[in-house]
Amino acid sequence: MKYISTRGEAPSLGFADVTLAGLARDGGLYVPETWPRLSPESIAGLAGRPFHEIAVEVIAPFTAGEVSRADLAVMARDAYAQFGHPAVTPLVQIGPDRWVLELFHGPTLAFKDVAMQLLARLMDHMLAKRGERATIVAATSGDTGGAAIEAFRGSSLVDVVILFPDGRVSDVQRRMMTTPNEANVHAVAVDGTFDDCQAQVKAMFNHLAFRDRLKLSAVNSINWARIVAQVTYYFAAGAALGAPHRKLSFVVPTGNFGDILAGWVARQMGLPIEQLVIASNANDILPRTVATGIYETRGVVPTTSPSMDIQVSSNFERFLFEAVGRDAAVIRGQMASLAQSGRFDLGAAKARLQAEFNAAAADEGQVAETIRATERATGYLAEPHTACAIFAADRAPAGTAQVILATAHPAKFPDAMQEITGRRPGLPPRLSSLVSEPERVSVVANDRDAIERFIEARSRVVGGGAS
Repeated sequence: MKYISTRGEAPSLGFADVTLAGLARDGGLYVPETWPRLSPESIAGLAGRPFHEIAVEVIAPFTAGEVSRADLAVMARDAYAQFGHPAVTPLVQIGPDRWVLELFHGPTLAFKDVAMQLLARLMDHMLAKRGERATIVAATSGDTGGAAIEAFRGSSLVDVVILFPDGRVSDVQRRMMTTPNEANVHAVAVDGTFDDCQAQVKAMFNHLAFRDRLKLSAVNSINWARIVAQVTYYFAAGAALGAPHRKLSFVVPTGNFGDILAGWVARQMGLPIEQLVIASNANDILPRTVATGIYETRGVVPTTSPSMDIQVSSNFERFLFEAVGRDAAVIRGQMASLAQSGRFDLGAAKARLQAEFNAAAADEGQVAETIRATERATGYLAEPHTACAIFAADRAPAGTAQVILATAHPAKFPDAMQEITGRRPGLPPRLSSLVSEPERVSVVANDRDAIERFIEARSRVVGGGAS
């Protein structure tokens, strides 16, 4: 299988090259030339199987033999052995025809672990076969950074630099990035928002001489391997609840559009999904786009669900590419308009967007009340991102069983949870030392040259960094 760029001006690549490259050289995002499909019999056969086996069945069609099934099976088994629940992504019923899909049982208590633990093993495997090193640079709104640092810490082939918005992540999220002491990982606080951090990362990837010299790679959800690894839990949940003989709806808290895009991919692969519901917080660019057909950025508002405090949803470009009939010229024009004016008109793609997705946004008061009301009614304690999804689920069309994605553990947001519920949720015992470990963080100006100098001094690709 080959992969093509959404902007049409980069060479098509195989799975390994796409995984190691992350972003296409023309600034676009890679998508497969065709969508593989699982037969109804194959989907039904996933029921009751261990998560790592389901992952192999879902991911293998995308690797086109570049990673053997045997190697993929070993990596998946090892990746998901790191999780604190034997089901990896268990379902919890909280009402008639309503389940919570808990995606936070990984090492950093967030859904990013499901993909990141596997991605680290895939990248190490690919680099070792080539005799190469790589430098990972990523931006985080909270969870990606901790998951990446945890997954790659101690790697002999990969150096990791994570940019995060200074003061705009929770203390637990920050500590998951700043307490690991391995010399190959670096947490960098930037004065700005997540969108500023993401813009710096994209600028570095578009600085081709720097990108090539340091062999930059990405682990944000702009990396296709991240998306395909997230498709796994849609199939695991679907099969457990009766797919393909039973249709389901998935309600997904999302800022960068990656997690719900994974659900859309699952639908393309044959999973019978009735509704995909976008759940947002006060930074409601995606619900506004669904309603109006106009994608228009506004200022980022800090909320109790910081992973969704985003105005530039990078993965939305992948869906738009499909919605405009894979016309890369249209995508180039829309992205140029976004860069110039902060907005673009979806045009004919509006109808496809509204046919494929529902959407709702919760303000801070609604998030808090949803958390309290859900606990009163069901005994289930949801953190703010998950609460946005519960709020959206309440407003989605009825008729099918709903699966609400719980993307983080309440203990990742202790201050917000205490303010809302009057109680401070504790970390799982395996993470009890997190609050007392010393932190190691660098502060760098929101300036590409300064960030590039910082990275170059630490990357082992060019002889810097740790031995």
